[in-house]
Amino acid sequence: MVKYILSFSKISKKDVPLAGGKGASLGEMTQAGIPVPPGFVILASAFDRFLHETDLEVDIEAQLKKVEYKDINSVERYSVVIRDLIHDTRMPKDLAKEITAEFKKLKAKYVAVRSSATAEDSTQASWAGELETYLNTTDRTLLKRVKDCWSSLFTPRAIFYRHEKKMHKAKVSVAVVVQAMVQSEIAGIAFTVHPVTKDKNQMIIEAGLGLGEAIVSGQITPDSYVIDKKHLTLMDVNVAEQVKFMQGKSTGGNVWKKVAANKKSKQKLNGKEIIALAKICLGIEKHYGFPCDIEWAQASGKFYITQSRPITTL
Repeated sequence: MVKYILSFSKISKKDVPLAGGKGASLGEMTQAGIPVPPGFVILASAFDRFLHETDLEVDIEAQLKKVEYKDINSVERYSVVIRDLIHDTRMPKDLAKEITAEFKKLKAKYVAVRSSATAEDSTQASWAGELETYLNTTDRTLLKRVKDCWSSLFTPRAIFYRHEKKMHKAKVSVAVVVQAMVQSEIAGIAFTVHPVTKDKNQMIIEAGLGLGEAIVSGQITPDSYVIDKKHLTLMDVNVAEQVKFMQGKSTGGNVWKKVAANKKSKQKLNGKEIIALAKICLGIEKHYGFPCDIEWAQASGKFYITQSRPITTL
């Protein structure tokens, strides 16, 4: 029997072809004992089956043939057509049932639903920013969000990217990560090698209030902390003023809130927290054996790792 869903604890870094870059990385870190919120991956085989069983692969191929890549309107038009086709086609019943059952096992009211392309995070083609993520998803919108992630393989950017990287002949599929949501008070990114100076003895942690999505998407300027990796000491602290933060809504989805006046210019993480997080990130770098770009979140004083991938710019 073909397996369409695997929990993080059954996935390792070898499973990129099944679980995509994100899914394989979350599984690998879970198995290594790194604090990753629990979750599961709807494998790429589920998407492939959905396309094949519904004859969508033929329709999509036909639409892609009509795209005029020099004309942005043409790319956008066919992207909408393809995404609508996926949206309007029913998911096989047994698959929908399996996904819902796995979701119930998580016992989480809200989950993050993330696309994980099977061609992702390989050094020559970084799909990282090309596909979609939906935070604070509830059981009501779960199946729709899974299809939204599938169809994000055909956003205008993704269609163009595939063309530009001459990947239209390459097999690109998409797995979907479903992960218990961390309602972070503080979140951000860490680079285990200084991304600007490329100094291997320094790491940078960026931190902002609320959900990390606000930093990843560049909508707020985070604090940045430079750490000496050898001695685990703080070399530089740059505090950024923050006027708004993103948090989950009780009905699902996210909302922007104003930062309280007395918190706007305050440092997000204290020295002790920065070093504690740096230790976790160094453990991840050591485990993988290469410089990592890590997404992290803090809730009720505990750190969680929600993503790690190779730094592609070095």
